[in-house]
Amino acid sequence: MAADAIELTVPGPHGDRSVRISSPTRVIWPEADITKRDLAEYLVAVGAAFVEANGDRPISLQRFPGGVDGEQFFSKNPPKGAPEWVRSVPVTYPSGRSHPQLVIDEPATAVWAAQMNTIVFHPWASRAGNSDNPDQLRIDLDPQPGTGFAEAVPVALALRELLAEVDLTAFVKTSGSRGIHVFAPIEAEHDFLDVRHAVIALGRELERRMPDEVTTKWWKEERGDRIFIDYNQANRDRTMAGAYSPRPVPAATVSCPIEWDEIEATDPLQHTIRSVPARLAEHGDPWATMHAHPGRIDTLLEWWQRDLDDGLGELPFPPDFPKMPGEPMRVQPSRARKD
Repeated sequence: MAADAIELTVPGPHGDRSVRISSPTRVIWPEADITKRDLAEYLVAVGAAFVEANGDRPISLQRFPGGVDGEQFFSKNPPKGAPEWVRSVPVTYPSGRSHPQLVIDEPATAVWAAQMNTIVFHPWASRAGNSDNPDQLRIDLDPQPGTGFAEAVPVALALRELLAEVDLTAFVKTSGSRGIHVFAPIEAEHDFLDVRHAVIALGRELERRMPDEVTTKWWKEERGDRIFIDYNQANRDRTMAGAYSPRPVPAATVSCPIEWDEIEATDPLQHTIRSVPARLAEHGDPWATMHAHPGRIDTLLEWWQRDLDDGLGELPFPPDFPKMPGEPMRVQPSRARKD
């Protein structure tokens, strides 16, 4: 009811903003007993770090009007009724169509998105002013059935070493579920296809070194109980939950940046909407300096070309992407393979 609405004061770079939160007592995460107000207050508490990690990027909103147990949808266009201080930028999708997407410039925008029932924030790997050229190399370590976070940890550590070999600095976060996300800042000088190829080359090299633990197989039936390098997350308009973004799981976990020296002991279920603000206040943001020294992907593209010369071609794109030159037969990854 309108009478139940509250006004939250949200500090930011342009001073305080007042953001209206309707139905503040509505429970979003029933198992954790976390309400819409709790979500909004969480975003206020982590606001500066959230904007540092996800700001100045086109962002898609994963919205849950009925809470995490209800229906959900992705909102790429900014929701209607945005305050005048909320910005958007046009981006081009793989289909060639162009649409505006929200840009978060201050914590109040994230809080307003929560008012619009957003739970998960999906930022692009590129900046708002140069959306065609990613400034982040992102690697999604996706545990397959029979594996989990614990099995992804040694893969993440080996990936860190491999990135260091090509002069890239790795940053790590929990996915908020079973997986691990590894990011490396890069110069924004290549298009999405080049960056995708760099991720594939990186994944193939890691697979060579850890064949029993790592796979780049698109077919789920061929992956086994290994960690899948989800190279398609590097495509244009493919995103993963941003740093400090809540996740729609019962425990109300957060995709939480961590230090490399704590990855072996961390439990992703410990990083929640309730715990992360205190953690951030006490220990600071592990990703605060991410873009201080971006690297280059030249060596990884040389590896890509080496693999092409050795007969390893393009890997499949998602079924909803235009067919690409050199791509193998286009099917869903879980469909039984046919000759």
